[in-house]
Amino acid sequence: MILVSSCLAGLEVRYNGTHCLNQKIRQMLEQKKAITVCPELLGGFSTPREPAEIIDGDGADVLDGKAKVIEKSGRDVTDFYIEGAYITLRKAQELQVTAVVLKEYSPSCGSSMIYNGEFKGNKIPGDGVTSALLKRNGINVVSEEGLADLLLEEGSNYTD
Repeated sequence: MILVSSCLAGLEVRYNGTHCLNQKIRQMLEQKKAITVCPELLGGFSTPREPAEIIDGDGADVLDGKAKVIEKSGRDVTDFYIEGAYITLRKAQELQVTAVVLKEYSPSCGSSMIYNGEFKGNKIPGDGVTSALLKRNGINVVSEEGLADLLLEEGSNYTD
């Protein structure tokens, strides 16, 4: 079983009320080979919500208390992101998932790139809060951009 970002499954849960549908993920859900998760909603946010970015680091730094997640207006929402990350981790462990596919660039879900905290669309290498926590706990995390490679690694279990 694979856990996937709800927005990649076509659910309108992103900060601005939109989705980022990935057809392969939708197909996997229909075949009962994946389950959706939205760490931000699990952490207590609603949709729509103000955009947020990690300031002074990445998700690992947030977990270590060295960085914060801040909304564009300046409100510190770090605790919501940490809460959502831990709930997602528990869900992944309970389901014994083999991998998690999360939305790249998100302050929760980015698995290799996130926005740099300036709210200008600039990206830097790093993990979102949820991605960092899952990786720390030995869970394979990729973005939608790494889905094809993941499916090859996982074998015929998830291919057509």
